[in-house]
Amino acid sequence: MISLIMSNSSFFKFLLFFLLTISASFVQIQGLCFGINYGQIANNLPSPSRVAILIKSMNVTRIKLYDADPNVLHAFSKSNVEFVIGLGNEDLQNMTDPSKAQTWIQNHVLPYLSQTKINCITIGNEVFNTNDTQLMLNLLPSMQNVYNALVNLGLDQEISVTTPHSFNILSNSYPPSLGSFRQDLMQYIQPLVEFISQINSSFFINAYPFFAYKDNPSEVNLNYVLFEPNQGLVDPNTNLHYDNMLYAQIDAVYAAIKLLGYFNIEVRISETGWPSKGDTNEFGATIQNAKLYNGNLLRRIEEKQGTPGKPLVPIDVYVFALFNEDLKPGPTSERNYGLYYPDGSPVYNIGLQGYLPQMVIPSKSNVLSFNFLVCIVTYLILLGSF
Repeated sequence: MISLIMSNSSFFKFLLFFLLTISASFVQIQGLCFGINYGQIANNLPSPSRVAILIKSMNVTRIKLYDADPNVLHAFSKSNVEFVIGLGNEDLQNMTDPSKAQTWIQNHVLPYLSQTKINCITIGNEVFNTNDTQLMLNLLPSMQNVYNALVNLGLDQEISVTTPHSFNILSNSYPPSLGSFRQDLMQYIQPLVEFISQINSSFFINAYPFFAYKDNPSEVNLNYVLFEPNQGLVDPNTNLHYDNMLYAQIDAVYAAIKLLGYFNIEVRISETGWPSKGDTNEFGATIQNAKLYNGNLLRRIEEKQGTPGKPLVPIDVYVFALFNEDLKPGPTSERNYGLYYPDGSPVYNIGLQGYLPQMVIPSKSNVLSFNFLVCIVTYLILLGSF
Protein backbone atom coordinates (compact mmCIF):
# COMPACT_ATOMS: atom_id res chain seq x y z
CA MET A 1 0.00 0.00 0.00
CA ILE A 2 2.82 2.39 0.86
CA SER A 3 4.46 1.78 -2.48
CA LEU A 4 1.23 2.66 -4.23
CA ILE A 5 0.92 5.85 -2.26
CA MET A 6 4.49 6.83 -3.07
CA SER A 7 4.01 6.10 -6.76
CA ASN A 8 2.43 9.49 -7.33
CA SER A 9 4.40 12.24 -5.60
CA SER A 10 1.86 15.01 -6.13
CA PHE A 11 -0.93 12.85 -4.79
CA PHE A 12 1.23 11.83 -1.83
CA LYS A 13 1.94 15.46 -0.97
CA PHE A 14 -1.75 16.28 -1.14
CA LEU A 15 -2.61 13.24 0.98
CA LEU A 16 0.02 14.05 3.59
CA PHE A 17 -1.02 17.69 3.90
CA PHE A 18 -4.70 16.83 3.99
CA LEU A 19 -4.19 14.31 6.79
CA LEU A 20 -2.07 16.78 8.75
CA THR A 21 -4.75 19.42 8.28
CA ILE A 22 -7.43 17.09 9.58
CA SER A 23 -5.34 15.84 12.48
CA ALA A 24 -4.79 19.44 13.55
CA SER A 25 -8.44 19.49 14.56
CA PHE A 26 -7.42 17.45 17.62
CA VAL A 27 -5.22 20.33 18.79
CA GLN A 28 -6.48 23.78 19.67
CA ILE A 29 -4.18 26.26 17.92
CA GLN A 30 -4.65 29.94 18.57
CA GLY A 31 -4.94 31.75 15.25
CA LEU A 32 -3.50 35.11 14.43
CA CYS A 33 -5.53 38.20 15.29
CA PHE A 34 -5.06 39.05 11.67
CA GLY A 35 -7.92 39.53 9.25
CA ILE A 36 -7.72 39.31 5.47
CA ASN A 37 -10.01 40.71 2.80
CA TYR A 38 -11.01 37.96 0.38
CA GLY A 39 -11.97 39.77 -2.82
CA GLN A 40 -13.04 37.87 -5.92
CA ILE A 41 -12.95 40.37 -8.79
CA ALA A 42 -10.95 37.97 -10.94
CA ASN A 43 -11.37 35.13 -13.41
CA ASN A 44 -8.47 32.96 -12.31
CA LEU A 45 -8.92 32.40 -8.57
CA PRO A 46 -8.82 28.96 -6.93
CA SER A 47 -12.03 27.39 -5.69
CA PRO A 48 -13.25 28.35 -2.21
CA SER A 49 -12.63 24.80 -0.98
CA ARG A 50 -8.94 25.11 -1.88
CA VAL A 51 -8.81 28.61 -0.40
CA ALA A 52 -10.17 27.18 2.86
CA ILE A 53 -7.10 24.93 3.10
CA LEU A 54 -4.82 27.87 2.27
CA ILE A 55 -6.36 29.99 5.05
CA LYS A 56 -6.11 27.14 7.56
CA SER A 57 -2.44 26.60 6.70
CA MET A 58 -1.81 30.32 7.29
CA ASN A 59 -3.40 30.02 10.75
CA VAL A 60 -5.61 33.01 9.93
CA THR A 61 -9.00 32.99 11.63
CA ARG A 62 -10.75 36.10 10.27
CA ILE A 63 -11.95 36.83 6.73
CA LYS A 64 -13.84 39.80 5.34
CA LEU A 65 -15.98 39.28 2.24
CA TYR A 66 -17.61 41.92 0.09
CA ASP A 67 -20.74 39.81 -0.33
CA ALA A 68 -22.28 36.70 1.20
CA ASP A 69 -21.01 34.18 -1.34
CA PRO A 70 -22.66 30.86 -0.44
CA ASN A 71 -19.80 28.89 -2.02
CA VAL A 72 -17.31 30.51 0.35
CA LEU A 73 -19.52 30.16 3.42
CA HIS A 74 -20.11 26.48 2.61
CA ALA A 75 -16.40 25.85 2.01
CA PHE A 76 -15.52 27.21 5.46
CA SER A 77 -18.23 25.32 7.36
CA LYS A 78 -17.06 23.77 10.63
CA SER A 79 -13.87 25.80 10.45
CA ASN A 80 -12.47 28.18 13.04
CA VAL A 81 -12.75 31.17 10.70
CA GLU A 82 -14.92 34.15 11.62
CA PHE A 83 -16.53 36.04 8.75
CA VAL A 84 -17.47 39.60 8.04
CA ILE A 85 -19.94 39.44 5.15
CA GLY A 86 -21.20 42.34 3.09
CA LEU A 87 -24.08 43.94 1.28
CA GLY A 88 -22.94 45.88 -1.78
CA ASN A 89 -23.84 49.48 -2.57
CA GLU A 90 -26.17 48.14 -5.24
CA ASP A 91 -28.24 46.43 -2.52
CA LEU A 92 -28.89 49.47 -0.36
CA GLN A 93 -32.07 50.56 -2.13
CA ASN A 94 -33.67 47.19 -1.35
CA MET A 95 -32.50 47.30 2.26
CA THR A 96 -34.50 50.48 2.89
CA ASP A 97 -37.52 48.13 2.86
CA PRO A 98 -37.66 46.33 6.25
CA SER A 99 -39.28 43.24 4.77
CA LYS A 100 -36.52 42.89 2.16
CA ALA A 101 -33.87 43.31 4.83
CA GLN A 102 -35.55 40.55 6.85
CA THR A 103 -35.68 38.29 3.79
CA TRP A 104 -32.00 38.92 3.04
CA ILE A 105 -30.98 37.85 6.53
CA GLN A 106 -33.15 34.75 6.31
CA ASN A 107 -31.71 33.78 2.90
CA HIS A 108 -28.07 34.81 3.22
CA VAL A 109 -27.25 34.45 6.92
CA LEU A 110 -29.52 31.97 8.70
CA PRO A 111 -28.74 28.95 6.48
CA TYR A 112 -25.04 29.11 7.35
CA LEU A 113 -24.94 30.03 11.03
CA SER A 114 -25.03 26.47 12.33
CA GLN A 115 -21.82 25.63 10.45
CA THR A 116 -20.03 28.91 9.68
CA LYS A 117 -19.14 31.74 12.05
CA ILE A 118 -20.52 35.12 10.92
CA ASN A 119 -19.94 37.97 13.36
CA CYS A 120 -20.47 41.14 11.31
CA ILE A 121 -22.39 42.46 8.30
CA THR A 122 -21.08 45.50 6.45
CA ILE A 123 -23.69 47.63 4.70
CA GLY A 124 -22.25 49.17 1.54
CA ASN A 125 -18.64 50.18 1.04
CA GLU A 126 -17.19 53.71 1.09
CA VAL A 127 -20.65 55.14 0.40
CA PHE A 128 -19.61 58.70 1.28
CA ASN A 129 -16.88 58.53 -1.35
CA THR A 130 -19.36 58.00 -4.21
CA ASN A 131 -20.94 61.49 -4.53
CA ASP A 132 -24.28 59.66 -4.86
CA THR A 133 -26.67 61.61 -2.62
CA GLN A 134 -29.42 59.00 -2.78
CA LEU A 135 -26.99 56.25 -1.83
CA MET A 136 -25.85 58.32 1.15
CA LEU A 137 -29.47 58.84 2.22
CA ASN A 138 -30.15 55.10 1.94
CA LEU A 139 -27.17 54.03 4.07
CA LEU A 140 -28.46 54.63 7.61
CA PRO A 141 -32.01 53.27 6.99
CA SER A 142 -30.43 50.16 5.45
CA MET A 143 -28.19 49.66 8.46
CA GLN A 144 -31.14 50.13 10.81
CA ASN A 145 -33.33 47.66 8.92
CA VAL A 146 -30.65 44.98 8.76
CA TYR A 147 -29.97 45.45 12.47
CA ASN A 148 -33.69 45.23 13.29
CA ALA A 149 -33.93 42.05 11.24
CA LEU A 150 -31.15 40.57 13.39
CA VAL A 151 -32.99 41.69 16.53
CA ASN A 152 -36.17 39.98 15.32
CA LEU A 153 -34.24 36.73 14.96
CA GLY A 154 -32.35 37.10 18.24
CA LEU A 155 -29.01 37.50 16.45
CA ASP A 156 -28.12 41.09 17.34
CA GLN A 157 -25.74 40.03 20.13
CA GLU A 158 -24.00 37.57 17.83
CA ILE A 159 -23.73 39.65 14.65
CA SER A 160 -22.90 43.35 14.49
CA VAL A 161 -23.74 45.84 11.76
CA THR A 162 -21.52 48.61 10.42
CA THR A 163 -20.23 50.20 7.19
CA PRO A 164 -16.64 50.74 5.94
CA HIS A 165 -15.60 54.32 5.18
CA SER A 166 -12.92 55.82 2.98
CA PHE A 167 -10.32 57.82 4.89
CA ASN A 168 -11.39 60.72 2.66
CA ILE A 169 -14.36 61.39 4.96
CA LEU A 170 -11.92 63.29 7.18
CA SER A 171 -11.33 66.96 6.45
CA ASN A 172 -8.28 67.01 8.72
CA SER A 173 -6.07 64.20 9.96
CA TYR A 174 -2.95 65.98 11.22
CA PRO A 175 -2.13 66.37 13.95
CA PRO A 176 -4.16 63.31 14.98
CA SER A 177 -5.70 65.14 17.94
CA LEU A 178 -7.38 67.56 15.52
CA GLY A 179 -8.96 64.88 13.34
CA SER A 180 -12.38 65.93 12.05
CA PHE A 181 -15.02 64.83 9.57
CA ARG A 182 -15.87 66.81 6.46
CA GLN A 183 -18.58 69.39 7.04
CA ASP A 184 -20.38 68.50 3.79
CA LEU A 185 -20.87 64.95 5.12
CA MET A 186 -21.85 65.84 8.67
CA GLN A 187 -25.60 65.51 8.05
CA TYR A 188 -25.01 61.83 7.22
CA ILE A 189 -22.14 60.98 9.56
CA GLN A 190 -23.58 62.46 12.78
CA PRO A 191 -26.69 60.22 12.91
CA LEU A 192 -24.70 57.23 11.65
CA VAL A 193 -22.15 57.54 14.47
CA GLU A 194 -25.01 57.93 16.95
CA PHE A 195 -26.58 54.70 15.66
CA ILE A 196 -23.27 52.81 15.85
CA SER A 197 -22.90 53.96 19.44
CA GLN A 198 -26.43 52.86 20.32
CA ILE A 199 -25.93 49.33 19.01
CA ASN A 200 -22.36 49.00 20.40
CA SER A 201 -20.86 48.46 16.96
CA SER A 202 -17.48 49.51 15.54
CA PHE A 203 -16.42 52.25 13.15
CA PHE A 204 -14.77 50.71 10.08
CA ILE A 205 -12.22 52.75 8.14
CA ASN A 206 -10.21 51.90 5.01
CA ALA A 207 -6.79 53.47 5.60
CA TYR A 208 -3.93 53.35 3.10
CA PRO A 209 -0.72 55.22 3.95
CA PHE A 210 0.41 54.19 0.45
CA PHE A 211 -1.87 56.84 -1.04
CA ALA A 212 -0.27 59.59 1.05
CA TYR A 213 3.20 58.54 -0.07
CA LYS A 214 2.20 58.06 -3.73
CA ASP A 215 0.69 61.54 -3.92
CA ASN A 216 3.60 63.30 -2.23
CA PRO A 217 6.77 61.15 -2.15
CA SER A 218 9.08 64.13 -1.78
CA GLU A 219 7.54 65.17 1.56
CA VAL A 220 6.19 61.96 3.10
CA ASN A 221 8.89 59.87 4.78
CA LEU A 222 8.83 56.38 3.28
CA ASN A 223 10.10 54.76 6.49
CA TYR A 224 7.29 56.49 8.40
CA VAL A 225 4.61 54.87 6.23
CA LEU A 226 6.34 51.45 6.13
CA PHE A 227 6.76 51.06 9.94
CA GLU A 228 10.53 51.22 9.44
CA PRO A 229 12.84 53.05 11.91
CA ASN A 230 12.40 56.82 11.67
CA GLN A 231 12.25 59.92 13.87
CA GLY A 232 8.48 59.99 13.71
CA LEU A 233 6.20 62.89 14.51
CA VAL A 234 4.94 64.43 17.73
CA ASP A 235 1.38 65.69 18.12
CA PRO A 236 1.88 69.21 19.57
CA ASN A 237 -1.45 69.08 21.42
CA THR A 238 -0.93 65.76 23.19
CA ASN A 239 2.85 65.29 23.01
CA LEU A 240 2.18 61.77 21.76
CA HIS A 241 4.87 60.35 19.50
CA TYR A 242 3.90 58.56 16.28
CA ASP A 243 6.43 56.34 14.49
CA ASN A 244 4.07 55.38 11.65
CA MET A 245 1.27 56.94 9.64
CA LEU A 246 -1.36 54.22 10.11
CA TYR A 247 -1.50 54.74 13.87
CA ALA A 248 -1.78 58.49 13.33
CA GLN A 249 -4.67 57.90 10.94
CA ILE A 250 -6.48 55.67 13.43
CA ASP A 251 -6.14 58.23 16.21
CA ALA A 252 -7.33 60.98 13.86
CA VAL A 253 -10.55 59.00 13.35
CA TYR A 254 -10.91 58.58 17.12
CA ALA A 255 -10.52 62.35 17.49
CA ALA A 256 -13.15 63.02 14.82
CA ILE A 257 -15.61 60.71 16.58
CA LYS A 258 -14.82 62.31 19.92
CA LEU A 259 -15.53 65.72 18.41
CA LEU A 260 -19.09 64.49 17.82
CA GLY A 261 -19.38 63.61 21.50
CA TYR A 262 -18.82 59.84 21.41
CA PHE A 263 -16.15 58.06 23.44
CA ASN A 264 -17.23 54.40 23.42
CA ILE A 265 -16.76 53.49 19.74
CA GLU A 266 -13.85 51.29 18.65
CA VAL A 267 -12.14 52.16 15.37
CA ARG A 268 -11.23 49.12 13.27
CA ILE A 269 -9.25 49.02 10.02
CA SER A 270 -11.46 47.28 7.47
CA GLU A 271 -8.84 47.65 4.74
CA THR A 272 -5.16 48.49 4.58
CA GLY A 273 -2.36 47.22 2.41
CA TRP A 274 0.35 48.06 -0.07
CA PRO A 275 0.54 47.19 -3.79
CA SER A 276 3.46 45.15 -5.08
CA LYS A 277 3.23 46.71 -8.53
CA GLY A 278 1.92 49.97 -10.02
CA ASP A 279 2.03 52.38 -12.91
CA THR A 280 5.05 54.64 -13.43
CA ASN A 281 3.35 57.45 -11.50
CA GLU A 282 2.44 55.22 -8.56
CA PHE A 283 5.54 55.88 -6.52
CA GLY A 284 6.43 53.24 -3.97
CA ALA A 285 4.37 50.41 -5.46
CA THR A 286 7.02 47.68 -5.28
CA ILE A 287 7.30 44.15 -3.93
CA GLN A 288 9.93 45.27 -1.41
CA ASN A 289 7.73 48.03 0.02
CA ALA A 290 4.65 45.78 0.12
CA LYS A 291 6.65 43.15 2.00
CA LEU A 292 7.89 45.72 4.50
CA TYR A 293 4.48 47.29 5.06
CA ASN A 294 2.50 44.09 5.58
CA GLY A 295 5.33 42.25 7.33
CA ASN A 296 5.92 45.05 9.83
CA LEU A 297 2.18 45.47 10.34
CA LEU A 298 1.79 41.75 11.04
CA ARG A 299 4.51 41.89 13.69
CA ARG A 300 2.77 44.78 15.44
CA ILE A 301 -0.53 42.90 15.36
CA GLU A 302 1.18 39.88 16.93
CA GLU A 303 2.52 42.17 19.66
CA LYS A 304 -1.06 43.39 20.31
CA GLN A 305 0.03 47.00 20.00
CA GLY A 306 -2.31 49.90 20.51
CA THR A 307 -1.99 53.36 19.05
CA PRO A 308 -0.42 56.20 21.08
CA GLY A 309 -3.90 57.57 21.71
CA LYS A 310 -5.39 54.16 22.60
CA PRO A 311 -2.43 52.16 23.97
CA LEU A 312 -4.63 49.58 25.72
CA VAL A 313 -6.73 48.80 22.63
CA PRO A 314 -4.84 46.46 20.25
CA ILE A 315 -5.15 47.52 16.62
CA ASP A 316 -7.78 45.54 14.74
CA VAL A 317 -6.90 45.14 11.06
CA TYR A 318 -8.13 43.42 7.91
CA VAL A 319 -5.32 43.44 5.36
CA PHE A 320 -6.16 43.95 1.72
CA ALA A 321 -5.98 41.45 0.12
CA LEU A 322 -5.66 37.68 -0.08
CA PHE A 323 -5.12 37.46 -3.88
CA ASN A 324 -4.19 39.71 -6.75
CA GLU A 325 -7.46 40.34 -8.62
CA ASP A 326 -6.96 40.66 -12.38
CA LEU A 327 -10.37 42.14 -13.24
CA LYS A 328 -10.29 45.13 -10.90
CA PRO A 329 -10.57 48.42 -12.80
CA GLY A 330 -8.31 51.42 -12.31
CA PRO A 331 -4.53 51.77 -12.15
CA THR A 332 -2.18 48.79 -12.12
CA SER A 333 -1.87 48.93 -8.33
CA GLU A 334 -5.54 47.97 -7.92
CA ARG A 335 -4.77 44.52 -9.35
CA ASN A 336 -1.67 43.95 -7.24
CA TYR A 337 -2.54 44.20 -3.54
CA GLY A 338 -2.59 40.45 -2.97
CA LEU A 339 -0.42 38.50 -0.57
CA TYR A 340 -0.74 35.60 -3.03
CA TYR A 341 -0.92 35.05 -6.74
CA PRO A 342 -4.00 33.10 -7.86
CA ASP A 343 -1.88 29.93 -8.24
CA GLY A 344 -1.19 30.00 -4.49
CA SER A 345 2.43 31.15 -4.65
CA PRO A 346 3.24 34.09 -2.36
CA VAL A 347 3.89 37.45 -3.97
CA TYR A 348 6.41 37.90 -1.12
CA ASN A 349 7.05 36.13 2.15
CA ILE A 350 5.96 37.74 5.42
CA GLY A 351 6.01 34.51 7.41
CA LEU A 352 2.45 33.26 6.90
CA GLN A 353 3.64 30.15 5.00
CA GLY A 354 0.37 29.35 3.28
CA TYR A 355 -0.27 26.24 1.22
CA LEU A 356 -2.76 26.01 -1.66
CA PRO A 357 -3.33 22.37 -2.69
CA GLN A 358 -3.33 21.53 -6.36
CA MET A 359 -6.37 19.88 -7.90
CA VAL A 360 -5.79 16.12 -7.76
CA ILE A 361 -7.83 13.48 -9.59
CA PRO A 362 -7.00 9.93 -8.46
CA SER A 363 -5.76 7.71 -11.32
CA LYS A 364 -5.98 3.93 -11.57
CA SER A 365 -2.49 3.63 -10.14
CA ASN A 366 -3.48 5.29 -6.88
CA VAL A 367 -7.09 4.22 -6.38
CA LEU A 368 -6.00 2.15 -3.40
CA SER A 369 -4.25 5.22 -1.97
CA PHE A 370 -7.40 7.25 -2.38
CA ASN A 371 -9.49 4.57 -0.73
CA PHE A 372 -7.00 4.54 2.12
CA LEU A 373 -7.50 8.27 2.53
CA VAL A 374 -11.27 7.83 2.58
CA CYS A 375 -10.98 5.20 5.30
CA ILE A 376 -8.86 7.46 7.49
CA VAL A 377 -11.18 10.43 7.00
CA THR A 378 -14.19 8.25 7.84
CA TYR A 379 -12.43 7.03 10.98
CA LEU A 380 -11.70 10.61 12.06
CA ILE A 381 -15.29 11.61 11.47
CA LEU A 382 -16.49 8.73 13.63
CA LEU A 383 -14.15 9.94 16.36
CA GLY A 384 -15.90 13.31 16.22
CA SER A 385 -12.90 15.29 15.05
CA PHE A 386 -15.06 17.51 12.80
